[in-house]
Amino acid sequence: MPKTPKPVDLSPDHISGIVEMALSDHMSFANIETEYGISDKQVKTLMRRELKSSSYKAWRKRVRTFGDRREAYK
Repeated sequence: MPKTPKPVDLSPDHISGIVEMALSDHMSFANIETEYGISDKQVKTLMRRELKSSSYKAWRKRVRTFGDRREAYK
């Protein structure tokens, strides 16, 4: 079984790609996991580290709000 990479083990290019995918309303956590092999919890941790506090809070609110409205969101 391959080891799941930790966000700290990822290259800056991968981190940038993950942030871009996570900010997109059209990409789910499942898509990110398929592409980069990190879980939704790891994505949230990475986003908390990479974004300003207010940007992270706004992103989480948007993810929660859309997730409540659409079954297949994030």
